[in-house]
Parts: sequence; structure tokens; C-alpha cells
Amino acid sequence: MEQQTSIRTNLQLGIYKVIDPVVKILIKIGLTPNAVTSIGFVLNVGVAAIFILGAEEGNRGDLSYVGWAGGLILFAGLFDMLDGQVARLGNMKSTFGALYDSVLDRYSELIMFLGICYYLVAHHYFLSSIAAFIALIGSMMVSYVRARAEGLGVEIKGGLMQRPERVVTIGLCAALSGIVAQYIGGNYKLFIPGIKFHVFETISIFTIPLVILAVLTNITAFNRLREAKKALIEAEKR
Repeated sequence: MEQQTSIRTNLQLGIYKVIDPVVKILIKIGLTPNAVTSIGFVLNVGVAAIFILGAEEGNRGDLSYVGWAGGLILFAGLFDMLDGQVARLGNMKSTFGALYDSVLDRYSELIMFLGICYYLVAHHYFLSSIAAFIALIGSMMVSYVRARAEGLGVEIKGGLMQRPERVVTIGLCAALSGIVAQYIGGNYKLFIPGIKFHVFETISIFTIPLVILAVLTNITAFNRLREAKKALIEAEKR
């Protein structure tokens, strides 16, 4: 766990070095951390809109909407890092700002998953839509367990599939499925002799990671709950 945290911290520091020049520009033009957070939220509304548009206007084999939504997910995710850096470098930290950021992050993720589930149900990817919904539950519980534990005086930050990892995984795989579909087609299916159904199709590039997210997010939530229990028991013994 400590090794994971160290790697994650070093990666974040490296990303901060890249985005800090952009952060300084945002500060110069007068954007506040809350404004940056709000922009990220609006972009995630746009993500949901693209998925819904793809459900209503696109067909099952047209993954261009998924690809564009994935690109926008990654771009919107950038603002998750920018708002914190604007607060730090611009000396604009506030307790309400931290709360506002946390609340809009939850709304952003819920709205993004709304779009994903809508798209998958509309195009009859029933099992994948269930996986997406379970991933949504796990994502919310990862955040909730941490917040509830902190309210009880226990700080928990470790675990796989925290928000940055979830955003990168979903965004990257969605974008990749859209790109690959341009070359092999959105209706491509891979069959193995002796098996009656296909074992892979183009959209699997997007849906398989959703299944993985459904598993790992909930494992992370339960692991955080276990860590919180251990810390609370130790605190009660003191």
C-alpha cells in the first residue's frame, strides 16, 4: 500500500511540473479554483450529452461517439488536477473550496456514468450496462468510505482505482475504442472455433475495463472499510 502511494505521489508531482505553466496562466486571467472546478463539471455534462446523443442518433456499430466522449473525459479530468493547483499556487485555498470540489467531483462522475449506462442500454449491451452501474456504485463507495472515516477521525487515502485512475481508465479506453473502430470497424467480432458466441468485439475495448472497474472499485471500498475498522478499534483501545 505504501509503495502504491509513493508511486502515485511521484507520478502526481511529475504531472504537476507539466501543468504548472498552464495553472499560472489560469491564475493570471483571474480564474478561481471554484471556477476551474465548475468548468470540469460542465465538461462532464458534455460527456453525458455525447453518450446520450450516440444512443439516440448513432447505431450499434458507430463508436465515434464513444471515442469523442472518451477524449472529453480525459480533458475534463485534467481540470480535477488544475483546480487544486490553482488553489495552491494562487494561495486561494479555502474549506468551502475543498467541499465544493469534492461535491462536484461526485456529481461529475454520476453524470458521466449516467451517459455511459444510457448508451449501453440503448444499444442493448445489457451485461455491460450492469457492469457500468456496479462500477458506479463502487466509485461512490470508495469516496464515501474515505469521507465517513475522516469524519470519525481516521484518514484513509490508499487503494486502487481512486478517482484519477478511474477517469484515465474510462477516458483512455473509450477513446481507444473509437480510434480502433475506424480501422477494424465498430461491428468487428472475434470468434474462436468450438465456441458459439463471439469472445471479443470492438466495443469490448471500452466495456471490459468497465467490468474490471466494477470489481476493483468495490474491492477498494471494502479494503478501506477494513482499514478504517482496524484504525477505529485501535483508537478505542487507547
